[in-house]
Amino acid sequence: MSARVLVAYASKMGSNAEIAQAIAVALREAGLEADPMAVADARDLSPYDAVVLGSALYAAHWQRSAHRFVARQREALAALPLWLWSSGPLDRALAARDLPPAANVLGTMGELPFRGHRTFGGRLDPAFPGIDQQILRTHPVGDFRDWAAIRAYALEIARSLEGR
Repeated sequence: MSARVLVAYASKMGSNAEIAQAIAVALREAGLEADPMAVADARDLSPYDAVVLGSALYAAHWQRSAHRFVARQREALAALPLWLWSSGPLDRALAARDLPPAANVLGTMGELPFRGHRTFGGRLDPAFPGIDQQILRTHPVGDFRDWAAIRAYALEIARSLEGR
């Protein structure tokens, strides 16, 4: 029986939700069951054998809903293999580096063990409804996500779960 993985995400403008979908697709292609789900909807972790949790970063901080998820599910997360990702850099060179989890993320995780973390580039789409015009003047516009790197991380997780 294959492992069932929750791919939980916090996403304000949809970019991180798309990353979660890509991770879930890669996990499924590797033979695992994977359910992408917004952290606000992820109430019961008992059906899962592992969790991959990610949030968009804003000013080097995970979204509040991701912090609430960790607080609400701390006991369940401590009992499961856990991987993390963050998304947000709007710079290809920065997004390509192996950035450690932001201090805000480490503070939320506390002593909760996790097996890996990756930071992926983000996306700033000027067509998104309600986008702050000041952000568009001060940040690069575009899609800085590296889909090959996202897939590689998911396959790394799948290989780890195959050997569990």
